[in-house]
Amino acid sequence: MTIPASSHPGAADRRRDADRTKAEILEVAQQEFARHGYAGARVDEIAARMRTTKRMIYYYFGSKERLYIAVLEKAYAEVREVERTVDVQHLAPVEAIRTLAELTFDHHDAHRDFIKLVAIENVHQAEHIRKSEVLANLGTPVLDVISRILDAGQASGDFVTEADAIDVHMMISAFCFFRVANQHTFGALFGRDMTAPEHRARLRLMVGEMIVAYLRGEGSRS
Repeated sequence: MTIPASSHPGAADRRRDADRTKAEILEVAQQEFARHGYAGARVDEIAARMRTTKRMIYYYFGSKERLYIAVLEKAYAEVREVERTVDVQHLAPVEAIRTLAELTFDHHDAHRDFIKLVAIENVHQAEHIRKSEVLANLGTPVLDVISRILDAGQASGDFVTEADAIDVHMMISAFCFFRVANQHTFGALFGRDMTAPEHRARLRLMVGEMIVAYLRGEGSRS
């Protein structure tokens, strides 16, 4: 009788070791790509920081491009996971959309490398994202969350604006992304560090109130 490979003694341990190694490579690679961009990042440097070999990295990911795409998949999956934590079913529409905005603010504030990676991939005109089957459908969950909130808000009368889920997602992302991505140029031009601790609470409140005001139709033309 042949024992399946997965049932051999030690197979589970080897699988866990492989998963742990891949996760560690992705963590170091994310820092390297965020710091130096796709073109400037070096797999040799990632290997040196991991105290492993470039051959080992290619064994798991195949190429520098596939490693970079895996880093993007991981980074986007993390923010999508945060968005899915919004309890649409049990929160009132106003509170739900405010919560989504504030969670996005918190995530972008805590994950500065994600902002850098998105900016880098925009320089490349999403060339690598388009090659990922994982990322092709990763935008659907957040749009579903927002659509459910908008539908509930329309039904309750809390929202009067005929809003599009993609537009609302863009509004939230634009505010949260700009604050981190443009902190240096904005600071040089206006003398204010938007990421400084003393501004955090006010700006976090602002993004939620901005979205709620838009959906309520406040300030709209008569």
